[in-house]
Amino acid sequence: MALIVQKYGGTSVASPERIGHVADKVAGWRSKGNDVVVVVSAMSGETDRLLSLAGAITDSQSPRELDVLLATGEQVTIALLSMALEDRGCPARSYTGAQVHIRTDSAHNKARIRGIEDKHIHTDLAAGRVVVVAGFQGADDHGNITTLGRGGSDTTAVALAAALKADECQIYTDVAGVYTTDPRVVPEARLLDRITFEEMLEMASLGSRVLQIRSVSFAGRYNVPLRVLSSFEEGEGTLITYEDETMEQALISGIAFNRDEAKLTIVGVPDTPGVAHRLLGPIAKANIEVDMILQNVAPDGTTTDFTFTVNRNDYKKALTILEKTAKAMGAREVSGDDKIVKISLVGVGMRSHAGIASTMFEALANEGVNIRMISTSEIKVSVVVDEKYLELGVRTLHDTFKLAQPDSI
Repeated sequence: MALIVQKYGGTSVASPERIGHVADKVAGWRSKGNDVVVVVSAMSGETDRLLSLAGAITDSQSPRELDVLLATGEQVTIALLSMALEDRGCPARSYTGAQVHIRTDSAHNKARIRGIEDKHIHTDLAAGRVVVVAGFQGADDHGNITTLGRGGSDTTAVALAAALKADECQIYTDVAGVYTTDPRVVPEARLLDRITFEEMLEMASLGSRVLQIRSVSFAGRYNVPLRVLSSFEEGEGTLITYEDETMEQALISGIAFNRDEAKLTIVGVPDTPGVAHRLLGPIAKANIEVDMILQNVAPDGTTTDFTFTVNRNDYKKALTILEKTAKAMGAREVSGDDKIVKISLVGVGMRSHAGIASTMFEALANEGVNIRMISTSEIKVSVVVDEKYLELGVRTLHDTFKLAQPDSI
């Protein structure tokens, strides 16, 4: 008998019919002798509806009261799924995050899990019940309801799997698993049997939206075998685990891309100690995350140029801040571009193979794709290109590295 933690997202529980389908899946796993804990999100669109209601009341919502409101979405789905399981002769019991004692800090709307009391869950499992837990939520030490922010239900599932020492944590989504790249851009994209935590973290941070970074990081830290599967079709999905000897054979595991990029450049800044902090400090204080950074020092060594990227949603705010900073520092010019994208190759095989970046650059050059910025790490090469070249660039690289073929080298 295995202990399985399963998570079903909003599209998987978007209607009574789909909740019934999830109940059939869960009951099937239970009938095979497995203990099953299920984490569910709110029904698709419900969180947006609740946010809209809050917006209709006031533009300045209390973070505490917003958490109280948003947490009701998952409360609906845990009750409905438990009813559906009971109707199928499968004993079940639902719990909110607070009831199952998921303890968090007090950072409303983006709380982090501090601990989980698993006594009630083990008691129910021993009694033959399926335990259904509300994702995305918990409670702080003062009893206040908190929510975990974007990807919170994935994080709940992984944290429960870690606390319960589950044999596997299964994340059910609307895709069959992790692909070599987005099949909507490259129809030939191949479903991966497995991928390392390290590669999945890179893919998630670089734009792949299959899993959230926090949940992958949590799974890697606590060695929780993580599997991504489809709620709507049968299949083995993709197993996310630690690297082993067979994984080194794959040169590139996947291509991630991010459309939400913007670039800012400041030219002619006096090249003095602390210049980077003076430029980027005000950006950081405005809670704007900086991604790629490029610095060029003038031949005479007296001035330097800085280029960096931010999320496109932060572009105008960052540009305004940079213009003020430039004036104060006596820089010559500030410019920006919010029509760029980032394309990234990811693979643990890069550690033992040279020439990946060179091959990437040559392939893009042959298609007339101009590279504006470059960033590398041990298992990643990222380039910034004009937005109009996104699909061409991804398709070209997918073909160049033969990712449609299994075990491509």
